[in-house]
Parts: sequence; C-alpha cells; structure tokens
Amino acid sequence: MPESSSAKNALLSVKNLKIEATSYPPGEPPKTVTLVEGVSFDLQKGKVLGLIGESGAGKSTIGLSALAYGRGGVRITGGQVLLDGKDILTLDKNGIRSIRGARVCYVAQSAAAAFNPAHRLGDQVIEASLRHGIMSREEAKKRALYLFQVLGLPNPESFGERYPHQVSGGQLQRAMTAMALCPNPELIVFDEPTTALDVTTQIDVLAAIKHAIEETHTAALYITHDLAVVAQISDDIMVLRHGKTVEYGTTKQVIEAPREDYTRALVSVRQTKRDEAPDQTGTQLKIEHVSAGYGNGFKVLHDVSMHLPKGQTLAIVGESGSGKSTLARVITGLLPPTEGRITFEGKELPRALKGRSTDELRRIQMIYQMADTAMNPRQTVRDIVGRPLSFYFGMHGAKKTARVKELLDQIEMGTRFLDRYPAELSGGQKQRVAIARALAAEPELILCDEPTSALDPLVAEGILNLLLKLQEETAVSYVFITHDIAIVRAIADSVAVMHRGRLVRFGPKSKVLAPPFDDYTDLLLKSVPEMEIGWLERVLATRRMESAGN
Repeated sequence: MPESSSAKNALLSVKNLKIEATSYPPGEPPKTVTLVEGVSFDLQKGKVLGLIGESGAGKSTIGLSALAYGRGGVRITGGQVLLDGKDILTLDKNGIRSIRGARVCYVAQSAAAAFNPAHRLGDQVIEASLRHGIMSREEAKKRALYLFQVLGLPNPESFGERYPHQVSGGQLQRAMTAMALCPNPELIVFDEPTTALDVTTQIDVLAAIKHAIEETHTAALYITHDLAVVAQISDDIMVLRHGKTVEYGTTKQVIEAPREDYTRALVSVRQTKRDEAPDQTGTQLKIEHVSAGYGNGFKVLHDVSMHLPKGQTLAIVGESGSGKSTLARVITGLLPPTEGRITFEGKELPRALKGRSTDELRRIQMIYQMADTAMNPRQTVRDIVGRPLSFYFGMHGAKKTARVKELLDQIEMGTRFLDRYPAELSGGQKQRVAIARALAAEPELILCDEPTSALDPLVAEGILNLLLKLQEETAVSYVFITHDIAIVRAIADSVAVMHRGRLVRFGPKSKVLAPPFDDYTDLLLKSVPEMEIGWLERVLATRRMESAGN
C-alpha cells in the first residue's frame, strides 16, 4: 500500500469489498456472478486515487460503492466502505440519501445523458446544494459562478443561462464537474469523464478537473481505462482486472517501475509503430475537389482532395466536426457530393449509392465505430459474417459455412463463436466480427471509421495489429478515420489532417508528422497522452492554440 494512502485519518477506507450480481442465462437457472472480490484501499482528504483497468474490471462498480450504490441489480455483499470512519453500507435509506449529492458526488462518463435538456445548466448545477439545504440559492449561484471560473468555462457570468444543447461536449463535461463540486463535497467519483471526448478537448477538461480538485481540496476517485490519462491527475493508482487488484502503488511507482506483467502491458500499450510505404505515387482511390453538405444547405466539406495508393493506409485525422466521417459517407455514396468527383481504380464512381453496381459496392466496405449498432442483435455470428457471402457470391450451405469458419480463423477468433449472438461477445470480439463481415466481401478498400475509439487500449491495440496483419495477407487498402495521432503513427502510410471541413495538411506520414507544423497539427500532435508524469502541464505551457471543444 502506498504511503500516501495509509489507513490513518483516511477519508474513504474500503476494506475487503465484495460485490455480486445475478445473471440469467437463457434456458438455465439464475447464476450468482462475483464482480469484485477482496478489494481494499484508503484515500486521504484532498488526494486522488486512479482506478485503472479494462472493461469489466470492476472500476465503475467499485467507484459507485463509495455512494453505497449498485446499479442494475448489483449487490454489495461483503466488506466495508468507511467514510470518515463510519460504514455507509450499514446506513438506512435516509442516511444514504444524506450522503449522496452532498458529501459524495458523482461525475458520469456521458454528461449529455446526465443533464436534463429542458432545464438551464445553472439550475441543474445548484440543485443538489439547494435540495440538501447546504446553502441558499444566492450562495449556490455565487459558488457556481466561482466554479465556472475555476473550470475555465466561457463567459462564466452567463454560462448558467444556457441549455445543455447550447454548449460543446467538453464544456458540458466541465459543467457536470461544477455540479459535483457545488455542494462542496468531501469526495467526488469521476467515472471516465474524458473517455467520450476528442483528445484535444480531453486535455482542457483534464486540466480543469485537476485545477478544480487542487483549488477545492476535494478527494477523488478517478476511473479510466487509459493509464496515461490517470498518470496526470492521480497521487496513487490501483490497477484492476476481473474484479481483483493487480497492483496498487504511487503513480510514480506504477508508471516508472510496474511490478506486474499486466501493468507493464498497460504502460507499453501505445508503442505500436510501423514504417510507411516508400512508394506512394500510385492511385487506387482519388478524391478531387470534393465539397458536400446536408439537406438544409449546411456545407460540411470544402474543396477536399487526397489520394490513396493500392495496398496502403490513409489516415484521416481531426477533431469531432472536422468532416472525417462525412468524407467517408461521400466515398461510399451514402452522401452524394455537391462538387468534385471520386475515382476508384481509374474509374469515376457514381455519386449516389443507388447508382453503383453490385461489384462497385462489394469492392468498398466499411467498419463502423460502434459495432453494437452495426449488427442485428437477433442474428448469430454465422449469419452476420455469412450475409455478404450470400449477397455478393451466392454462397449457401456447407460452402458458405466453411468460408465463415475461414474468416473467423483469419480474425483470430475461431469457430467456437459461430452460433453466438452479439450480446454474448465482448467489445473487441464484436469489432473483430465486423472486420470479418467486411472481409467476406473480398473488398479492395475498407473504410475504418474510428473502429477502436470505443475500446480499451489493450483491446484496441489488438485490433490495430489484426488490421495490419490482414493488410499484409490480402493487400487490402484502408482509409482509417481517427482523432488519435497515436493510431496514425501505428497504422498509416499517408496522413490527411482535417479541420472544420477543410484539408489542412496531406502527404506521407513522415512529412505530415514532421515540423514545421501549422497550429492545428501542432495541437493534435501534442494532445496524445503520454506515459509521463507532468506531461499535461508541459503540453498546456507549449501548445499554440486551444481545441474547438474549448
């Protein structure tokens, strides 16, 4: 146990925590599942403990136990959760209500889902303070104004008058932090507050949270799956896997001298890199002076031109709203361009999807960001991967099944997943099935629309390595859409940087990622979290522009 987290005078002391849930497998009797077992830690006043691990590690479940809460039928069945020496698990409902939103507050991953769209932000920020009788309305408004200033929100005097839809994602996440800090709590649970944000916006939110914690001397549990992020804000780190503690120590020790293999894997996760192709003169895909917009006349793309040689990877990088996914829709024909043209293998593609032949559709496939919404939940893996085989090649019966098995072997999953449904797969497994479905069409080009952004770092790295392996085996080309420069370094041959619908920079990876940089490319490059204590402060001191989310 780290010295800074000794049990003496701890604000929060969790001892031998055990948390269970009941699962209901179809056709089988209910089963008790242990989610967290034997977890213990201590948190001092004003300190930050980072809880790190992949999905399913028990991070959020442990964080919510600090509010004596288990969601979705989860039960705290063992151990103690001591707040200032008192076990909150023994409190009655009124006792627990007096703690939640007053002494212990919670910041969710998705601020957009946590705010009521029908109420102004200011009213929601002060609501808990008023409900608990902690301060008067005037005092709460003054406290909210102070927090808006501390968190670096624009026009703090009038910011509270806005509705949730009138601010950016990064601003909304900081407003939620203000809502949690307003009652002046002793402890805040931050549940992946920057995971859903662009890397550029993430920096501003992370810096604001760190500054606010220091200003208010509030203790915090900071939950994330990104070790590089938690290294910037935490005093101590607990690494979790399968509901158990893997490693627990100071941030410096865990980052610089990890003891366990799993922790060492997390520390080295962003180190996948490959050299670019030496010859980038060929042109399989050519995008010439493309502009596009949506039905209301809103123009998204402005005179965009780039090209991709056969068998290589073009990374299109930029913040949310830069036009990356819109360009992918134009390439596929889902959104016809208003100007310009797209050529594939020397032949101009029809602008709209309905004008393209079956073979033109087959040759360009797409892998989506959210595999969950891209699959029919009522179809098995056999059906999902087999659909393109029937549609494009007329395969049926044993021949089709044999090809599906080959594809599952190719994506390193094996045939045991043939008859599973999407709900029975992990996030990484779903994305591998989505890759197999794309490969089933035997395409020459695959558009990858942020296929790893919703995955844990270790799982994401596995997907990137799989895509590289498949490219070597099949010579397929990729257009890889991302906002993460670390992924660009790992997978790209050429890079296109986009900002507000315009092409800012384009060329071989070695040239685009080499100075001198324009301000926007400089911002993107500096926004990738590094496994280094003090990285956040160094970046904030040297960057030349702020993110669009700020």
